[in-house]
Amino acid sequence: MRITPLATVLLTTLAAAALPATATAADLLLAQAAAASAPGSASTTAPANEQVIDPKVVRRDVRVPKIPSSDFVFGVFAGTYSTENFGSNTVYGGRLGYHITEDFFVEGTYGESKVSDENFRQVLPGGVFPNLEERLTYYNLSAGYNILPGEVFFGTRYAKASALYLIAGIGSTKFLEQRKQTVNFGFGLRVFFKDWGAVQVDLRDHVYSLDLLGRRQNTQNIELTAGVTLFF
Repeated sequence: MRITPLATVLLTTLAAAALPATATAADLLLAQAAAASAPGSASTTAPANEQVIDPKVVRRDVRVPKIPSSDFVFGVFAGTYSTENFGSNTVYGGRLGYHITEDFFVEGTYGESKVSDENFRQVLPGGVFPNLEERLTYYNLSAGYNILPGEVFFGTRYAKASALYLIAGIGSTKFLEQRKQTVNFGFGLRVFFKDWGAVQVDLRDHVYSLDLLGRRQNTQNIELTAGVTLFF
């Protein structure tokens, strides 16, 4: 292949122009490498545990508010007490309780009712009791457990917190000068209208023995009450 004089001149010029550019690029790469390896270089990686931002936060004392726990409960109730063999009569009383946890609670209850032997007086002259009506009182110490916390809806716009619970305990019943050990058990529903108050409905069975009709027997005495409870 024959190279003309014009082509030779062009190639020579291009080679001369390329050599300074190549040298300049190589010098730039060497300078960057030297700067990166210098001890005082700004590109040196900072330690991993070094705090980058130092917040100047002024600490202040905070007083923790004393929020009431409202674990104690006081309430009153009224309803009906059905004495086996002698019918139903009005009952009323009070309760005092303490919530050990959110679900477990203990409760002391005192109630009073009257029992009549009017039906027996229609058959037996003089009846069974010394008087037509006799006073019945009881007290119980019970433990309860909330098995179904939830809500009760009133229409479509209002809902109130509620708790369905089981309860059982022991106590004493005084009737006709006889004081009998009593076992009670049942269930109830508590509906909270405020943080400090609720409406409570209870159904309980009081089991104790009596000897009034010539033989001793265990009696089942059903009590249905409703009342108001306050938390403090």
